[in-house]
Amino acid sequence: MSERRPRAAWRRQPEPPAATPPARPAAKALAAPADRPSVVQASLYRDGRRVASPDSLAETFRQLREYPDGMAWIGLHRPTESELHSLAGEFDLHELAVEDALEAHQRPKLERYGDTLFVVLRAARYLDAQEEVDFGELHVFVGRDFVITVRHGAAPDLSAVRHRMEENPDLLALGPEAVLYAILDAVVDGYAPVVEGVQNDIDEIETEVFGGDPSVSRRIYELSREMVEFQRATRPLVAMLHGLMAGFAKYGTDEELQRYLRDVADHVTHTSERVDGFRQALTEILTVNATLVTQQQNAEMRALAEAGFEQNEEIKKISSWAAILFAPTLVGTIYGMNFEAMPELDWAFGYPFAVLLMAAVCTSLYFIFKRRDWL
Repeated sequence: MSERRPRAAWRRQPEPPAATPPARPAAKALAAPADRPSVVQASLYRDGRRVASPDSLAETFRQLREYPDGMAWIGLHRPTESELHSLAGEFDLHELAVEDALEAHQRPKLERYGDTLFVVLRAARYLDAQEEVDFGELHVFVGRDFVITVRHGAAPDLSAVRHRMEENPDLLALGPEAVLYAILDAVVDGYAPVVEGVQNDIDEIETEVFGGDPSVSRRIYELSREMVEFQRATRPLVAMLHGLMAGFAKYGTDEELQRYLRDVADHVTHTSERVDGFRQALTEILTVNATLVTQQQNAEMRALAEAGFEQNEEIKKISSWAAILFAPTLVGTIYGMNFEAMPELDWAFGYPFAVLLMAAVCTSLYFIFKRRDWL
């Protein structure tokens, strides 16, 4: 068989075979059994193959001491403080990293504490029913002979990652750094359905914007907020992976693993660029929607103004004819009182005078209103 590939720099080289491997400190007592929901799975690997599946953390610690060249892969989901402190005591995890893993709500980052790498990742999945993006948080401790994953949220599916690695023992034999690559690859691959789902949402939003849907503004705003979160999840990964690649030569990372990590870095860069494009597109769509809404409001206001103008014209006409008809009515009403002292009652020209007076007043009012364009 060919010589085993070298492991990455953050792993300490094992002691020479002649030397007795250093004993691990005794594990702290656990506050809860490992079959509680927070402990998803604990497995022990040697040369890329599973050699044990302990049913408790304490048993995992004990069996790992029996395999100084083995690797423990422990998966946790929302662990308790006592469980993390037990792991910290066994694997010498830094207290700041443990505190971050407990509190969650961290931004993606990569930090080195001695021989241990602490990686924070933001996984994402697209929910078709709600048409929204659900974000999860994953904390990974990578040491000389262990990988500890602390998951907060439903994504990613690490059981699929474990199954994939167990089907490729040559890759798993590269050690904890290979597991870190597989986890990074799974998180980044999980972004692809989200990108496609968001692209479909944006296409639908564009149709709704030009279709005049009044509720589209809220959908644009909500999707823009999700893209801000998506940017926070993807953009730091670019720098993180480039930082890992910068140490390839210094730490002697396996060549095959280098190619895998470069591929992940390319996918992250592509995803980050698309997310940036989505956010820019949503900003432009929101501007276009605001312009269309303003134009629609202006059109409605113009229509209301035109309707008001037409109504005023009709009122003018009605008022003008009412005034014209009121004049003869007033004259007729006065002469209809039939008082004895009215001189025109006994006047032979009284009737023609009244009729001419009514006609003169009506004609005068007609020309006045006509001149003012009321008729």
